[in-house]
Amino acid sequence: MSGPIGLRRARSFVIRYVRHAKGALTVAAATAACHGIMSGGYAWSRDSATASGDTIFAGTFEFLFTTAASWALMPLLLWFGMLVLRETGNTVFVLVGGLVWVVLSGYFIDDIDRAGGHIPIPALAAYVLLGAALAGGHRPDDA
Repeated sequence: MSGPIGLRRARSFVIRYVRHAKGALTVAAATAACHGIMSGGYAWSRDSATASGDTIFAGTFEFLFTTAASWALMPLLLWFGMLVLRETGNTVFVLVGGLVWVVLSGYFIDDIDRAGGHIPIPALAAYVLLGAALAGGHRPDDA
């Protein structure tokens, strides 16, 4: 495939895989940040509950604040990460990535809430792979 058509297809092929790599990097960094926020925030919640003598609803504000902060921050970090890496057309990546983070972190919330707990590594790896796949999705300007 020589000529302009072959070069255009080769360029599109390379650009698609560079987008996958940028998406994986962005998702990994955003996941590390949001997971760290949840781990630290839930420790804050446990400490608050312990300090108040484990009365009813002790630490609830801290728990809910941490969860909401992580869920709101993930789409923003995904969008900002791809913006910094000079990629456009990321609406599906940001929306689906943020929604999947809500489901994933919500499902494993008890695991994160334990002292020293975290989301299982296979689940985090699957999330990064999903984000990488979404980042390299079809765009209309890919000819």
